[in-house]
Amino acid sequence: MNMLHITKSEITKRYKPIDSKAHKGTQGHALIVAGSYGKIGAAVLASKACLKSGSGLVTAFVPKCGYQILQISNPEIMTLTDVEETFISNIDFDIKPQAIAIGPGLGQEKITQNALHQFFKSNTVPLILDADALNILSINKNWLSLLQPKTILTPHPKELERLIGKWNSDEEKLDKTKAFSKQYHVIVVMKGAPTVVIDGDAVYKNSTGNAALATAGSGDVLTGIITSLVAQSYEPITAAILGVYLHGLTADIALPKTGHHAFIASDIINYLGKAFLTIENE
Repeated sequence: MNMLHITKSEITKRYKPIDSKAHKGTQGHALIVAGSYGKIGAAVLASKACLKSGSGLVTAFVPKCGYQILQISNPEIMTLTDVEETFISNIDFDIKPQAIAIGPGLGQEKITQNALHQFFKSNTVPLILDADALNILSINKNWLSLLQPKTILTPHPKELERLIGKWNSDEEKLDKTKAFSKQYHVIVVMKGAPTVVIDGDAVYKNSTGNAALATAGSGDVLTGIITSLVAQSYEPITAAILGVYLHGLTADIALPKTGHHAFIASDIINYLGKAFLTIENE
């Protein structure tokens, strides 16, 4: 098996410092399609993490009930709204993002499922799919063939099980995920301890992170980080590898100050700057 450990030396080879002449127009525009009534926080976390990971522009696409929440909580982020008040019914926008994330807090309304299906049929922008976007795919598996090659999927264990079926051992889980990745030409970020990134036969095992990351919203933040990196023109596999490394590194840096219990998803975002500096100082 082609297993590579995602270490600091591996990351420094892949990391690209921001050009001194960069401006917001050169740093990529990311779109986060997320949220439903009661779950707008997922859109807040994902979009803020996206911006804090270096995207020049970030737009959140949310149901109408999320408009004020996004505008107040993330003033640096632009907000578009669906025509529906509490869920997303039509993924339609007039911007040209370089990367799109779909799924955090999305819900699984039938009309939302139909909107996702219509979007997949016409989309050509690099995609990162998480949470309910994955759950919707798991009950509409024929839609997987509509995804662009190298679409990034970021399932936690239960979401992965819904996509690939049950497994009896870690070895079987890995084999089934590799087969799934090859069949649909997707990259799978298999969240866990440790997180493993799978791109066909290539397997990348992350070396950062600890149990503090086992907290609500942690996955939404990871989605935002990876989406930001794709928007900044990182290849999808590099964005996934660098994203999980940074995500884990924030918890390693924070642990002496927060401990395991008090670390929350917002802390991942707050420690992203120190995580990036750790890479740059190498």
